Amino acid sequence: MPEKNIVEDVIGDLVDNFTETVQKNKHGSSFFEQEDSVSSRFNRLFGRQKPIHNILGGGKSADVLLWRNKKISASVLMGATAIWVLFEWINFHFLSLLCYALLLGMIAQFVWCNASGFLNRSQSRVPRLVLPKDFFAEVGVAIGKEVNRGLLFLQDLACKGNMKQFLMAIIGLWVAAMVGSCCNFLTVLYIGFVGAHTMPVLYERYEDEVDGFMDSLIMKFHSHYKKLDTGFLSRIPSGKFGLKKRE
Repeated sequence: MPEKNIVEDVIGDLVDNFTETVQKNKHGSSFFEQEDSVSSRFNRLFGRQKPIHNILGGGKSADVLLWRNKKISASVLMGATAIWVLFEWINFHFLSLLCYALLLGMIAQFVWCNASGFLNRSQSRVPRLVLPKDFFAEVGVAIGKEVNRGLLFLQDLACKGNMKQFLMAIIGLWVAAMVGSCCNFLTVLYIGFVGAHTMPVLYERYEDEVDGFMDSLIMKFHSHYKKLDTGFLSRIPSGKFGLKKRE
């Protein structure tokens, strides 16, 4: 079948690209070493024109993701790992963790308030944790905005998008469903969190090689998609994907 041959060609090209990359790396050269710089020959990933630091929003959040301050970034990653280990490996429950945290906080404040009397010192002001009044409202608004944006994007793909974007969204959702069936939601969040703290800094360090590899991969994907569209997708009647106009 022609569709099967196209899939086999795509897989073969991926293997060939990876093998060629490894062989060039062994000889001490970069992944796509040419006379001209990669920046001038290849498009940036996802068509970006700004530095990766600006794309991530700049400021302290981007500094943490790009490991500008290694101590803070390592502390955030270790904290997320500790939380994941507590809930996933030790089977700790959220209510128990919350109660223990409150218990330790009350004990610390009690010792702080009464230590001055035992040490014959003037009583110092105990720090208190107070969340801003609009904190939860702002978090809820931000989450709702992103959820509505994602739903609108998927609905636009289903109603207005072309066949390529529609198929890519279907494949992406199917892969996400397979990942979700292998691990729970907390593990998926942890994997995404680790990826957010590792992939940007690796991409910033090897951006020329990654951009060149992805550009070559996308070009081959487009060529195989054209073959698939000519041999299979173009034969599908368009009426199956859209509503017929009523007279």
